[in-house]
Amino acid sequence: MVLVNLDFDMIVIKHKLLLASVLLAVVLLPERAAAFRCGNKLVKEGMHTTEVIAICGEPTSVRHLGYAIRSVDIRDRRRATPGLTITHGPGYYAYPVEVMVTEYIYNLGPRKFMRRVLFEDGLVASIETLGRGYRE
Repeated sequence: MVLVNLDFDMIVIKHKLLLASVLLAVVLLPERAAAFRCGNKLVKEGMHTTEVIAICGEPTSVRHLGYAIRSVDIRDRRRATPGLTITHGPGYYAYPVEVMVTEYIYNLGPRKFMRRVLFEDGLVASIETLGRGYRE
């Protein structure tokens, strides 16, 4: 009976170690944010480049990363969700389009985190939190 208890205890310890390592990995990954604040205004996914510049001003750095293939819905000629490429599915038909991918880095100062904003075809596709900002 003692042997069975030891096996069960080892299984519980292994599960706790696995859970702890997964949580640590999640904490160490770069944070993806759905939005961030510039002053008292919010920048979020789906906004246009000109809106972001109007809210936050010119970015610290701009880099054109190249082009990506994305899908456009044939039914209403809208682009699918930025960052996703879906060719077809039940009741959904799309055609591929080439979009330009641009990266903006915003340095919000030494007391805040920097933000990396990826634009696809002029729309915010993703926002990531980087390390602490710095004085310019």
